[in-house]
Amino acid sequence: MNHSMIRYVLGAVLCFESIFLCLPMLIGFICGERSAFAFLICAAASLVIGGIMVLKKPKRTDFYATEGFVSVSVSWIAMSIFGALPFWISREIPKLEDALFEAISGFTTTGASILNNVEALSRCCIFWRSFTHWIGGMGVLVFVLAIFPLRGGNVMFLMKAESPGPSVEKLVPRVKNTAMILYGVYTVMTIVEFVLLMIAGMRPFDAINLSLATAGTGGFGILNDSAASYTSAQQVILTVFMILFGVNFNVYYLILVKRAKDIWHSEELKAYLGIILASGLLIAYNIRRIFPDPLEALKHSFFQVASIITTTGFSTADFNAWPSFSCAILVLLMFCGACAGSTGGGMKVSRIIIMVKTAVKEIFTIKHPHGVKTLKVDGRVLEHETIRSVNTFVVIYALLFAGSVLLVSLDDFDFTTNFTAVAATINNIGPGLSVVGPAGNFGGFSAFSKLVLMFDMLAGRLELLPMIVLFSPLVWSKHR
Repeated sequence: MNHSMIRYVLGAVLCFESIFLCLPMLIGFICGERSAFAFLICAAASLVIGGIMVLKKPKRTDFYATEGFVSVSVSWIAMSIFGALPFWISREIPKLEDALFEAISGFTTTGASILNNVEALSRCCIFWRSFTHWIGGMGVLVFVLAIFPLRGGNVMFLMKAESPGPSVEKLVPRVKNTAMILYGVYTVMTIVEFVLLMIAGMRPFDAINLSLATAGTGGFGILNDSAASYTSAQQVILTVFMILFGVNFNVYYLILVKRAKDIWHSEELKAYLGIILASGLLIAYNIRRIFPDPLEALKHSFFQVASIITTTGFSTADFNAWPSFSCAILVLLMFCGACAGSTGGGMKVSRIIIMVKTAVKEIFTIKHPHGVKTLKVDGRVLEHETIRSVNTFVVIYALLFAGSVLLVSLDDFDFTTNFTAVAATINNIGPGLSVVGPAGNFGGFSAFSKLVLMFDMLAGRLELLPMIVLFSPLVWSKHR
């Protein structure tokens, strides 16, 4: 394994994080907040350590899947540690494990929080929570590749290890240009949402924070009631953009190159929008007694459906108190997730489609043992490698989920709390049900359970394998 390349990538990530830390620092100094000094200290430390790591360029520049997976997982762990230190140094989150939980939840765009009173935080810390969503949404390594391209190696492995979904495709021949297109679309969409929220009457600070959190499909609110206090128009804007950021970004590239007609060949997009429509209507009908006004019921229903399927995690109501049928739909949406190639988490709609088609093929084979049936998605035959990766993902996902529920159960919360806490973290959603519902938080878990849930958040964001390979002795062996 090329350790020098891993060190170089990690150094580049820390250098960029030092720049990111300067934004909340500036906000803190402008607002006259003492917490700004914590960001100054962490930015300086991140720059010094990262700078030392990139001073010496690697002699070997070969870069393969192993280096890609290890670089991404180690970078995200280091990034989370440095991102947690400002919370802890400023004493706004006194416990180190709580600060780390909050930072990991931010970068992985989970939105699960240990805080009882978000509004008590300083403005610079509130902004940093939202900004970590935006950084983690598209992926920090994608950002590094866009600005600071690594040469001489197959850096596509970095994007494959960090990007959500069963497969990653380059939009254009060069990885750097692909990364720049992705971040360009991401930035423009964030700005458009910010402008629309401002036009709808939202305060600038609220608008920028919610735009950053929506773009990353993270869901850290800046008010204790999440998005419930905002106007109907503002909530509708949030609903629309949550859905938009849950779409595969390849769709927006097709629009840019004037190939919009190709969009409707996407089975994943059709399924994604169909699931949202069906779920929204079913829940709206089911909660009609809570919200007698049909428009009010539709607004809350589609907001929550968009929030859960895109794994954003905002809420306009305590859906924990909704009928069990509605809660069951929302829990199922937690596992479904958004589209591959989006900023959303979960298993991804594309994997669901592949698994359903695989099941249909197996049933066909039983009935017609000598028949030949190929798996196709969007009119193209699926490669065996893609089907194998989906099967591997599902097995690892099931084992990790079961093990996590078992370990978290040591805290002796009710089953609904334990099950949905793991579902909400491994799928990067945020709120679950019962104790960890929209009106609750994760602060009551023990340090050990929080550690388990932190691992789940990182594993869920990085598509499981990059975190799992860290525990493989073969990966760290000197012999390839």
